[in-house]
Amino acid sequence: MEKLSNVIVEFYEKLSSWEHSVVKDTGLTLPQMHTIEVLGGCEPLRMKELAEKMGITTGTLTVNIDKLVRLGYVIRKPNETDRRSYYVTLSEEGEVIYRRHHALHIELTEEILSELTPEEGQILERLLTKAMRAF
Repeated sequence: MEKLSNVIVEFYEKLSSWEHSVVKDTGLTLPQMHTIEVLGGCEPLRMKELAEKMGITTGTLTVNIDKLVRLGYVIRKPNETDRRSYYVTLSEEGEVIYRRHHALHIELTEEILSELTPEEGQILERLLTKAMRAF
């Protein structure tokens, strides 16, 4: 158990360090890039839905979205069926940022998988998916 705990912490630290290094070149914060990543992988979301997907409060998300709107990466669209809420989606510039960052994630995944057999890669995916249920 101790050894696995150490491996998980070390992997997290390396992944976190990598993520910080690639995000710092964009001028965005990690939470801002995470928002772009989540929005890039789905249809427009209501703020409440996006906050739930990200595991943060709507208050925290609002500050984040306000900044991304000012930067021109995110667009707020009124919800036609509920005037109290908005949908958020990436702008064209936001899509460009998303695609660039997503490509870096794919490269990292390919690097990790290059150390594994195809079968081990599939096992890793299943185990990580299963382990994430703990959160």
